[in-house]
Amino acid sequence: MTRYSRLLLAASAIATLSTAATVAAAPVVIRGTATPTMSVYATGFNNPRGLKFGPDGMLYVAEGGPGGTGSTTAAQCTQVTPPVGPYKGSLRGGRISRVDGNGVRTTVTDRFPSSQTSPNLGNLVSGPADIDWIGGTMYVLTAGSGCSHGVLNTTNGVFRLSANGNPVLVADLSAFQKAHPVAHPSPGDFEPDGTWYSMVAVGQTLYAVEPNHGEIDRVRTDGTITRVADISASQGHVVPTAVSYHNGNFYIGNLNTFPIVPGSSKVLRVTPNGSVQTYRTGFTMVTGVTFDNLGRMYVLENTVTAGNPTPGQGDIVRVQDGRREVIVSGLALPTAMTFGPDGALYVSNLGFGPPPSLPDGPGQVLRIRLDN
Repeated sequence: MTRYSRLLLAASAIATLSTAATVAAAPVVIRGTATPTMSVYATGFNNPRGLKFGPDGMLYVAEGGPGGTGSTTAAQCTQVTPPVGPYKGSLRGGRISRVDGNGVRTTVTDRFPSSQTSPNLGNLVSGPADIDWIGGTMYVLTAGSGCSHGVLNTTNGVFRLSANGNPVLVADLSAFQKAHPVAHPSPGDFEPDGTWYSMVAVGQTLYAVEPNHGEIDRVRTDGTITRVADISASQGHVVPTAVSYHNGNFYIGNLNTFPIVPGSSKVLRVTPNGSVQTYRTGFTMVTGVTFDNLGRMYVLENTVTAGNPTPGQGDIVRVQDGRREVIVSGLALPTAMTFGPDGALYVSNLGFGPPPSLPDGPGQVLRIRLDN
């Protein structure tokens, strides 16, 4: 995002504080040929982000957490420049939650850092960004760590979650980005430690997407990191966010910069050897991409109206044979989605904006049952 874009996002987030509760309680509008049913599956999350079902059949949710109050100085590390920075953060508070079949949330761990932008940008929170499994082991992608985020002696990266809930660093993504800059970073709000957004496991390897620099990287379980594609090199500063793997390729949606221009976002197809192609255009502020077992693509749009991110203006678009239909609208700042083993879509709703509270925050997971 550009500096101007982040300021607009902050203004929107501040406005959200007074409207989120009302929007969350409003019914979600359903339209299109599909007639899905929607329900609130679970509540109590603080800035819910990536979510996936684990090997045990339970849903797990990465949460940015409550932010923090600690800080670092320019003498200790390069800071994020105002008005985005300086960040404040905490060594703990970033959380992974488990949701059982009855929608009850429990904490798996809260031992990840949680950080927030300056008040001038609305104290926007980052922490654990996404999760996935290789075998029976959970791996966590972080976005709120690092000295530039106000949390000294930490780093953004991919972590293995141990049995006792302690994060174990597998791959240092902060160090990798500093050593391997992209072609076209955004100087106005450059993030030295990155702001990682999504991750997917393919076989024994993890693939992570970072929006601020604009890249997708390969992370092996031995800690080796290699770049699959510098998205900024061919696309510029398009702010790539959500990644999905389908039929041998990666599909990556982008947020784009602000103010929002409806239809200006797209889905890219990235091959394993790093070729970046435009797959579909005409979307708006994409924060989720996934496919069903029939090969139909689903795109989560955080806000579809012009201007700033706005509660109640998110939707899900289904694409089949080039034909598009909005199957769900009226979502409140959704940040991620996944299919469950029951064939339903699960969506992180109120993913940013409302002030956090402990232990149970205002964020939700919605369950959307599809009939066809």
